[in-house]
Amino acid sequence: MLDWTGIDLTALWLTLKVAAWATLIALVLGVACGHALARARWPGRRWLAAALTLPMVLPPTVLGYYLIVLLGRNGPLGGWLLSHWGITLMFTWQGAVVAATAVAFPFVFISARAAFEGVDARLEQAARVLGAGEFKVFVQVSLPLAVRGIAAGTTLAFARGMGEFGATLMIAGNIPGKTQTLSLAVHDAVQSGNDALANALVVLISVVCMLALVASSHLLNAKPLSTATP
Repeated sequence: MLDWTGIDLTALWLTLKVAAWATLIALVLGVACGHALARARWPGRRWLAAALTLPMVLPPTVLGYYLIVLLGRNGPLGGWLLSHWGITLMFTWQGAVVAATAVAFPFVFISARAAFEGVDARLEQAARVLGAGEFKVFVQVSLPLAVRGIAAGTTLAFARGMGEFGATLMIAGNIPGKTQTLSLAVHDAVQSGNDALANALVVLISVVCMLALVASSHLLNAKPLSTATP
């Protein structure tokens, strides 16, 4: 059975908020890094690409540990934020955003890099010959031609952000009403033996992620607007 009445709307709203912010941040960083590495030919680029993709294959607990080392009170970034701005990310929903961003970023980065590599470099060069600067070439040539692949990666990033568990648990904790996302709520429901609630939460998350996968597939397989038939 499914217990829809037991679903905490706060956890649902928090999950959507965390996933949305994480996707937005991953989109900006992923597009920037993807574009930079798509045309890169300098030594070491493959090592950098591997490092940027690493969160996709690391165990979530390992990624969470790295985030704790970086963002903890004694960490280089966490200590600086605390001493200079009085900001701490540990056990906050903002920390959950950081964790979700870390796992969602590779999906945007890989898709964006592949999309930019698929853009005909001759079109970019033609724009430069006509007097366009690098920013204008990016906005008016490269980005429009790569937008479909970027959008597909972004939908996957959103789905991954919604389902993040391990790194979020380590850096943000599992505080009901504050940092508990749907994935963490599933864990609590299972641990407490509330199978009906766990089933409902699992179905809800699965449906949202399935919709994201279908949208991503549609974006990747859609015909260009110029050749699409009505």
